[in-house]
Amino acid sequence: MAQKAAKIPTFVWEGTDKRGVKVKGETQAENVTLMKAELRRQGIAPKAVKRKSSLSLGKRAKKITPGDIAVFSRQLATMMSAGVPLVQGLDIVGRGHENPSMQKLVMDIKTDVEGGTNLSEALGKHPRQFNELFCNLVEAGESAGVLDTLLDKLATYLEKTESIKKKIKKALFYPAAVLVVAFVVTAILLYFVVPQFESLFRGFGADLPVFTQFVLGLSYFVQDYGLYIIIGLVAAVLLFIEAKKRYPKVVQFLDRLSLKIPVIGMILEKAAIARYARTLSTMFAAGVPLVEALDSVAGATGNYVYQKGVQEMREQVASGQQLQVAMKLSNLFPNMVIQMTAIGEESGSLDSMLAKVADFYEEEVDNMIDSLSSLLEPMIMVILGVLVGGLVIAMYLPIFQMGQVV
Repeated sequence: MAQKAAKIPTFVWEGTDKRGVKVKGETQAENVTLMKAELRRQGIAPKAVKRKSSLSLGKRAKKITPGDIAVFSRQLATMMSAGVPLVQGLDIVGRGHENPSMQKLVMDIKTDVEGGTNLSEALGKHPRQFNELFCNLVEAGESAGVLDTLLDKLATYLEKTESIKKKIKKALFYPAAVLVVAFVVTAILLYFVVPQFESLFRGFGADLPVFTQFVLGLSYFVQDYGLYIIIGLVAAVLLFIEAKKRYPKVVQFLDRLSLKIPVIGMILEKAAIARYARTLSTMFAAGVPLVEALDSVAGATGNYVYQKGVQEMREQVASGQQLQVAMKLSNLFPNMVIQMTAIGEESGSLDSMLAKVADFYEEEVDNMIDSLSSLLEPMIMVILGVLVGGLVIAMYLPIFQMGQVV
């Protein structure tokens, strides 16, 4: 059996670069001597180098989020705009990140770039973090010599698309969470509280109100089958999650269904249009050919209906059709979006027009989510009041009737 390789220690260091600016960071090396030699090779004069404690090394790695990638893009763009070489910029960004997983990712990219690999190719080795769209834009920036500008555009694009996703999730999560809490509270009342009243009602010697009998029957059902209901619900959720992962047709069905839900469907539709416009604007501004850009845009819309529609548009544009005509034939875009696209095509400013469309629809999504939240809050309070208040009334009705008889 092969021996486990010894873990390379991590060193915390401080120093000054060629311009005399103080820099600090963390780097793995075999020993202090090699660590200092590596820093000097990078043009950094080491002032203090010490081994990182095992306590610090035990920091738990977190999952790399799209937000981390957006911050990475913004920081690297800032470094390059300031004249910092790419390798040194990657080194500074990587060491400065708090997430050990992100540190490792950036340092791996830095190692590839040091070995002569293009940044786009180095990023392409990590498809889970850097998708085809990201790599294509970086490659376009490298070819045109405007990598810092493209990274800045990418950071803006990621920040805006993630902002929309978070707002939609928040709008959907809040009512779902409250309804789950209402369901749990109702179940607890039926299982533990209602049976206490039942023992009290036995001594009344009179018929109970119909509503009270119904609630007692519901309580019996929960007591007898509650465990099976919980197991069934957990199994249904797990099966649903697994089906989404394994069967694309399930996702396709849900995407189609989601667009038909009142209010929610309109929000998702506007969000898909915003992502389409923002992604195509960013890619077109980077000089990516329209047909190639549409190929990447399709997957960025976030909904199967729009993904399929954009793929069909791509085929039409590839055969010589204008983008505005292809959009009109898809029946997925409002007239305003088509007209703005037509103006952009005719004036040669398609990227700026699409950016305006994206800004407009992102604001629309924000406003609709705020309106939805304001509408849902009183509705949720009513639902909670009916559920809990109904149970309380059902339990006290027999007592009120007894009072009237007396």
